[in-house]
Amino acid sequence: MRKKEIFVDGANIKKVSPKAFIAILVVVLAAIVLFSSATVVKPGHSGVVVTLGKVSDNVLAEGFHLKIPFVQRVESMSNQIKVCNVQNAEAVSKDLQAVSSTIAVNYSIKASESDDIYRNIGNDYETSFLLPQIQESLKSISAKYTAEELITLRAQVGQEIKETLQAKVEDNGIIIERFNIVNFTFSAEFNEAIEAKQVAEQNLIKTKTEQEQAIVVAEAEAKKKVIEAEAEANAITAKAEAQAEANRKLSESLSDTIVEYEKIQKWDGKLPQVTGGSALINFDADAAQ
Repeated sequence: MRKKEIFVDGANIKKVSPKAFIAILVVVLAAIVLFSSATVVKPGHSGVVVTLGKVSDNVLAEGFHLKIPFVQRVESMSNQIKVCNVQNAEAVSKDLQAVSSTIAVNYSIKASESDDIYRNIGNDYETSFLLPQIQESLKSISAKYTAEELITLRAQVGQEIKETLQAKVEDNGIIIERFNIVNFTFSAEFNEAIEAKQVAEQNLIKTKTEQEQAIVVAEAEAKKKVIEAEAEANAITAKAEAQAEANRKLSESLSDTIVEYEKIQKWDGKLPQVTGGSALINFDADAAQ
């Protein structure tokens, strides 16, 4: 058997026998087949097997696997937690205020249902399925609260939206790990109204505080006057009681002898003159002696 000659630019550079050429060809084809038969599923992912356009129910776990070359292909589906950021999600509150929200949703897909997601939704399930469900859930819950309640009850509103969203997507193998309302944005008119209300409430609190302080001061002054009046009354009562006690003791200490003695001490030596009818009796102290 003659060897096959290979020419490059008219020069004979190597001679290869047909057997060797076939052997090399077989090795190359075998390598291609072997390479096409192997697939590796990355950590945190699952592999969806597609055989001639048909999605298999067998989901491959992470690691090395074999497949039918040129017949099967493996689509990688991430089962890791992802973040879906939604900017300017529009809704209307219960009091008909336009609300624009910034939302961050942490989610993942069930590995066991990766084939259903790929078959029914596709690999771009976030854009084609999850985002519309987020928008719908936001609108349905926002309509239950006033604009002011959306602000003051943000945690409660976020939890309700998460539960509503989970109910919408769980049948499709999607798990909502966390739902965060990053920010609410309202119209300029509403923001001005809120600011005016806050100013009015602050002024009311200030006025109430000043009134309460005035009442406290007035009550303190009144109590002070009552205390002063009670002290003065107590002083007068004590003085009167002391005087009465002194009079009592003085009265008890007086006797008839002392009274007569006091009369004699106070007599000026003149007898009283008595007039009656036409007679006048005069007593002369010197004549009596």
